Amino acid sequence: MSPPAFSVIIAVFNGEATIARAIESILAQSRPAAEIIVVDDGSTDDTAGRVASFGDAVRYIRQPNQGVSVARNRGVEEAKGEWLAFLDADDWYYPDRLRWHSEWIDADPDIDFLTGDFDYVEESGDVIRRSMMHCKAGIRMLDKAGGGDRAIMEGDDLGLFVEKHFGDTHTLSLPRETFLRLGGYPAGVAVCEDVNLLIRLTAASRRVGVVCRPMAAYMIHGGSATRSDPIRAQRQTLQALLPLVEQLAGATPAIRRGLMGSLRHARLNLAYALLRSGRRSEAVRAVAPLLKQSPGLESMRDVLSVIRGGL
Repeated sequence: MSPPAFSVIIAVFNGEATIARAIESILAQSRPAAEIIVVDDGSTDDTAGRVASFGDAVRYIRQPNQGVSVARNRGVEEAKGEWLAFLDADDWYYPDRLRWHSEWIDADPDIDFLTGDFDYVEESGDVIRRSMMHCKAGIRMLDKAGGGDRAIMEGDDLGLFVEKHFGDTHTLSLPRETFLRLGGYPAGVAVCEDVNLLIRLTAASRRVGVVCRPMAAYMIHGGSATRSDPIRAQRQTLQALLPLVEQLAGATPAIRRGLMGSLRHARLNLAYALLRSGRRSEAVRAVAPLLKQSPGLESMRDVLSVIRGGL
């Protein structure tokens, strides 16, 4: 049996400073991608020139600026591989990222999708921390792996992953057919569009493969939207998650618990961002829906903590 064909898609906007490194990391894979597709979302810098330097090794598509979701979805429409992987222009793959997932698919073709660990990296290149070691879902998978490289996420594990995930866009591998069936990334969502898809994908899955070692680097920027305007970013995160309450009304109890937990974190993060700006009444309004969403002592404690924080 031939190895699965991977189409790797990079959506980019004004990425001239980093796009070459991202592409080079794909070309350096120990198991090559079937194709690399760069979708330029209306860049005004020299992104096109940087991509052109790779010649026929990269397929370049340009579109008017419509947002990252539309750009990624366009790349999937054009893709020919049966499996998809994604990379942002400022991040990069480690050399065995595609091989690790390809070998798993070879051995277990019924796996629903795959993800894995990654490193948070400063602009200097220094590693800050690993993703899996800082959330319950990741720690559980590391325990399951028992020091090995692989773990299967299933059952209640999936709910923990929905509440706070460790795998991100650059460690996600999924069948193109599954992506199309789910409708892809949500258009018009500027922040947390990747989490929206990841939650829907997890809700539609039974068995998920997890590589318990760093597969890629995620760049932390001081000027990112989350850091430069945290209130706006947290509002957009909440807006990306809220539609899932209705969309996943029939999901398993574990997925529903995870979704409610994810919404709780989003509301608390928004409230604390508002408190830091001295907007106490808005902060309280941000968390008050928790009392209806998840009535109980935990929600009461959350609301009281925000009230106290504003005193």
